[in-house]
Amino acid sequence: MSSEDREAQEEELLALANIYDGDEFRKAESVQGGEIRIHLDLPQNFKIFVSGNSNEYLQNSGFEYAICFLPPLVLNFELPPDYPSTSPPSFTLSGKWLSPTQLSAVCRHLDRLWEEHRGSVVLFAWMQFLKEETLAYLNIVSPFELKMGSQKKVQRNTAQASPTTELDFGGAAGSDVDEEEVVDERAVQDVESLSSLIREILDFDQAQQIKSFNGKLFLCNICFCEKLGSECMYFMECRHVYCKACLKDYFEIQIRDGQVQYLNCPEPKCPSVATPSQVKELVEAELFARYDRLLLQSTLDQMADVVCCPRLCCQLPVIQEPGCTMGICSSCNFAFCTLCRLTYHGVSPCKGTADDDPDADEVNKRLSTSKYRRRKIKKEEMKSKQWLENNSKSCPCCGTPIQKVEGCNKMTCPGCKGYFCWICMNSLSQERPYDHFSNPDSPCFKRC
Repeated sequence: MSSEDREAQEEELLALANIYDGDEFRKAESVQGGEIRIHLDLPQNFKIFVSGNSNEYLQNSGFEYAICFLPPLVLNFELPPDYPSTSPPSFTLSGKWLSPTQLSAVCRHLDRLWEEHRGSVVLFAWMQFLKEETLAYLNIVSPFELKMGSQKKVQRNTAQASPTTELDFGGAAGSDVDEEEVVDERAVQDVESLSSLIREILDFDQAQQIKSFNGKLFLCNICFCEKLGSECMYFMECRHVYCKACLKDYFEIQIRDGQVQYLNCPEPKCPSVATPSQVKELVEAELFARYDRLLLQSTLDQMADVVCCPRLCCQLPVIQEPGCTMGICSSCNFAFCTLCRLTYHGVSPCKGTADDDPDADEVNKRLSTSKYRRRKIKKEEMKSKQWLENNSKSCPCCGTPIQKVEGCNKMTCPGCKGYFCWICMNSLSQERPYDHFSNPDSPCFKRC
């Protein structure tokens, strides 16, 4: 290697390292070479799609996706000892969303650029072309159809293309080019399938949009302060941006007031609604649990065949059988009327209001129907609780209320299936429960 070539190579690699950050250019440690990642600037409202008659079955065939970013083209290169005086850099060009035929066309154009710059460094010219002219050179326009190269039909070309050979490979317009055209061995479409390609493109686009958003300044229309995107959040539908601190206070007030269906964008007359993931990111866990519960409740209230257990301590959703007015809660086994939400009363008419109840006093008669029902249910629950306290005992293991009608004092809990003594309410051995009553030192000796 001549001193002029080595100096030119070192200066070129140093210049690239100073111009581009670590995500775009990485210098190899062991050889004179490196990796260049080229992020293309897409036009607005750029869309991609997979045709419905694709060779590979896809559930999302025929759908278009609007994106702002595509995965980068990757140029791996190595500089030979006689570069740039005699030989060009050796390279491979890989990309996920370009077919092998399209990548080959780009490789041949890079060869032609070398011929134009023979004797001088060419990497910067390559990067400029790949970043600014790739879409126009391949005639790629929106909507752009994603395709996979047929590896069985591809013939690899190991010879360097002639600098005077000009091929027109288009994206949308040039997608009909026969895949049996010669494909350059330096062109690599590093993707497994069309389904994985779409997934990778959409994931990359989302990640880049978040990265771009986090690095910009936005004016919050609530506190009127400029803040970085990393301190802000936008509504998915309308894209209105507010700082997280203001939205946090706004969400907390609405949730405490029970207005979980109205976590709308603060912009007047804007119908956009915050997603549950956005709410979870901003509010505390306890408040989000309330939001989640109220949102589920409001959703269930809109379902005609679902009613909630009216017991205040339960509230479990119950599916209502068609033509039946009785609901039975699978959790507390409470049987209730699905019309008046009171204890099931068979064919007797509902007592849904205080006016229908001869036992209701004047205070209750002034209550609304819903408030009266809640008070009525609470009163019934208090009576049930009082009855259980007077006529049953709780299992010492699981707390299940148990009533003894007859039999010995060795009891079996229907909940946990454990044994206990009805007299002293102590748990008994599962293997030898009667030893408790045969032990002279036990207070329940011979009292079984």
